[in-house]
Amino acid sequence: MMEKPMVAQSVPIAVEVEAGKTYWWCACGRSSKQPFCDGSHKDTGFAPQRYEAADSRRVFFCACKQSDRAPVCDGSHKKL
Repeated sequence: MMEKPMVAQSVPIAVEVEAGKTYWWCACGRSSKQPFCDGSHKDTGFAPQRYEAADSRRVFFCACKQSDRAPVCDGSHKKL
């Protein structure tokens, strides 16, 4: 059984993304560069999730790591 991800923080993280750029969202909650991966998932069974920005805009990335719409926030942090 895979361990649960760590809650990095209890609110989403707003990021201005650039169209066409690829981002790697931290799925384990251990990264010091939230909401993005820094390699801290090594040996945890987690892997970062790719996010390809279709448009340049503000995106609210999940930081509680419970979103059913990961890597973006779906409000799951309100249930913690």
